[in-house]
Amino acid sequence: MEQIALVSFWFAMSLYMVATVLYAYHLVAKRAVFSWYATFATGAGFLAHTAAIGFHWAASGEVPLAGAFNSLSLAAWVLVLIYFVVEHLVRLKLYGIVLVPLAFVAMAIAQISLRTAAGVELPDEALAQLDSWRVAMHVAFIMAANAGFAVGAVASALYLLLGSQLKRHKTSAFVRRLPSLTQTQDLARRAIMLAFPVYTAGILLGIIRAIEFDLDYWWFDVRVMMSGVVWAIFGLYLLLHYRRGASGRALSWLALVGLVAVIVLAVFARTLPAGFHIFGL
Repeated sequence: MEQIALVSFWFAMSLYMVATVLYAYHLVAKRAVFSWYATFATGAGFLAHTAAIGFHWAASGEVPLAGAFNSLSLAAWVLVLIYFVVEHLVRLKLYGIVLVPLAFVAMAIAQISLRTAAGVELPDEALAQLDSWRVAMHVAFIMAANAGFAVGAVASALYLLLGSQLKRHKTSAFVRRLPSLTQTQDLARRAIMLAFPVYTAGILLGIIRAIEFDLDYWWFDVRVMMSGVVWAIFGLYLLLHYRRGASGRALSWLALVGLVAVIVLAVFARTLPAGFHIFGL
């Protein structure tokens, strides 16, 4: 069963890589056939990825939450799922050029981390903390929200690129194929607006689980503190947006800063041997 999961995982990675090339060809050549094949490859990769997660779950007998491999694999899965939602809503293939490669990179790092962590077992206390539906929902909500934040940050980056080109009165063939300033800003706002309450729910579930285990000084955990930073950044984004107290350019930079914080939390904070978030070590 585990071998089938591994084959499915590699098959999904290959399809995501093929989809990335096809999305790039679609952007350059602007031919509908490339767009169709890119979507097909992404969908097939998503199904293979889903099968890999399912087979791995069946082989281990436990919810695949612990470790960097599982976290990154789930993050890539959610990112592709969010992309399909975005593509359905805004009818733009452009975001696949960024989001699908991000999923591929996350899976590649996950595979490297799997080899690094071979033979490492979690202590009984950590396994007991994971054995709860609250933990499963906590991880699922955080992953989904992070994917939403990534979509918002990508749209914000495009907003900055478009604004820079328009300000200099220069437009390239690539820029003319991008969505409008209004479209990119609306997508960023919607993605972050939907992701923020999900992220808040994920944090609250994690806090409840920490209180249940009566963990000492759980609020000093590095990842807990970084989660608070991420929450504050995107909360400020929404506050400034709805109060109209900041320009679109300032909001876009704030979304990018938030994405950096998400990456720091997901990658670097995981490697610190401190606190109770030891599942990625």
